[in-house]
Amino acid sequence: MASSIGKERRVNPVLRISQLDALELNKALEQLVWSQFTSCFHGFKPGVLAHFEPEVKAFLWLILWRFTIYSKNATVGQAILNIQYKNNLSQTEKYQPLSKHQKLWYLILTVGGRWLEERCYDLFSNRQLQSFCKIKRYINFGSGLLKLCGLLNFLIFLQKGTFATLTERILGIRSVFCKPQSVRQVGFEYMNRELLWHGFAEFLIYLLPLINVQKLKLKISSWCSPIAGLSNSENTLAAHGKECSLCGEWPTMPHTIGCSHIFCYYCIKSNYLFDMYFTCPKCGSEVHSLQPLRYKIEMTELH
Repeated sequence: MASSIGKERRVNPVLRISQLDALELNKALEQLVWSQFTSCFHGFKPGVLAHFEPEVKAFLWLILWRFTIYSKNATVGQAILNIQYKNNLSQTEKYQPLSKHQKLWYLILTVGGRWLEERCYDLFSNRQLQSFCKIKRYINFGSGLLKLCGLLNFLIFLQKGTFATLTERILGIRSVFCKPQSVRQVGFEYMNRELLWHGFAEFLIYLLPLINVQKLKLKISSWCSPIAGLSNSENTLAAHGKECSLCGEWPTMPHTIGCSHIFCYYCIKSNYLFDMYFTCPKCGSEVHSLQPLRYKIEMTELH
């Protein structure tokens, strides 16, 4: 017992989340390889791979096994996370790679097991003979029993964190770190910037609806434009009203609000509907009454 505890301390243990992440990376890699392989047959007749799909998948997984488990003692997901398999059956305290028998049995249990399950399902799915039905029931019973054992193994893994899959427990292989893990340095600069920006954005979203942008723009334009000392008579309006005080163009359907400036009807009406406290951007007068200009203004440039 003491020797096994010492052995556990000598070996760098792998976190449960790291082992589960490695399994998910392996599944993602298999899906990527299969999708890339099937994309090569898009120009062929549909269903050309349907009859040989289990064999083709087994051949692809065999190639992956050759360049991962067989040569590096680690899957692709484990290699990314700095993890590899260790022969847990060895009695030495140092790291021991997997034996050839363990690698071959890993191939048989993973690749061969999946191929057998898919091929048997295709063989016995359309068979109606009594003998085939019995074999199918036996296969379904064995598949269900293996899945139940896998569930029990996963519950034990959550408690002890040693063997993530049933294959690892049967073969006596476990995941260990390739190199000692260093202390991770976590930087919070990016998080602080994100929190500051989100706080500032929420403040703007709350503040902007409270600001009358149109009125503020008109007030700024009134400060920038000098107030012209025009008379209040409509003759003066007709003589000097060459442009709308809002849009700066020749006034269309010119109207007045009681001051010495004129506006396009649509400009003044839309602004007054938007802001009932609208004031003239030139002189700051409030809207007393919206009246059309009674004198005809020639649509020519006044020189």
